[in-house]
Amino acid sequence: MKIIVAGAGRLGEQAAHLLTATGHQVTVIERDRKRLADLAGEHVHRLVHGDACEPSILESSGVLNTDLLLAATGEDEDNLVIALLSKRQFAVPRTLARVNDPDNTWLFDARWGIDVALPAATPLISLIEEASGATDTVGLVQLAAAGVTVIETHIDERSTAAGRTRTDLTLPPGTIVAAVIHDTQPLIPDNDYRFHPGDTVLVVTNTATEHDIHNAFQ
Repeated sequence: MKIIVAGAGRLGEQAAHLLTATGHQVTVIERDRKRLADLAGEHVHRLVHGDACEPSILESSGVLNTDLLLAATGEDEDNLVIALLSKRQFAVPRTLARVNDPDNTWLFDARWGIDVALPAATPLISLIEEASGATDTVGLVQLAAAGVTVIETHIDERSTAAGRTRTDLTLPPGTIVAAVIHDTQPLIPDNDYRFHPGDTVLVVTNTATEHDIHNAFQ
């Protein structure tokens, strides 16, 4: 997976090391030359000097071919701008952004192009799980009285379900597609509906796990 890490502070540096070690191709953007120099020779794919808030720097860093971007600077306003540019202008499939000040957490959502907000105390293992794509499918709620679980999965260009209909997919027993969010509009799909990149699918199941749903759609 091609990943851009914007910001080579403590989180950015550690994330770059771990993501590289787990086989990802990592590019780091940093405006402090000394911090960037500290990463030289660490097997990171590419180091870019510049401000990731500038579209030209993002584009020269390969953002158009990036699978995931982590905005990990020490400034929340910078992370918001970087995520918004990445998602809205360059259509990066998945964006993660660090929240430095907990009071700003409410800002870090889809309105700013952020798929996942990462509080400053987020364990790095969670970051690796996000980058691996394990969280394109998330269990939302368990309805104990009804004995079912609602699971969300997000469709992108690489998903098995993209361009296919409900009947093309093999779902676990006791599992139905309850709704699809397409272009911000909820709908109840019939069997002929073709899933599109960008769709969020909500399934209800009394047998399947997040892993089962991930396998079926992703």
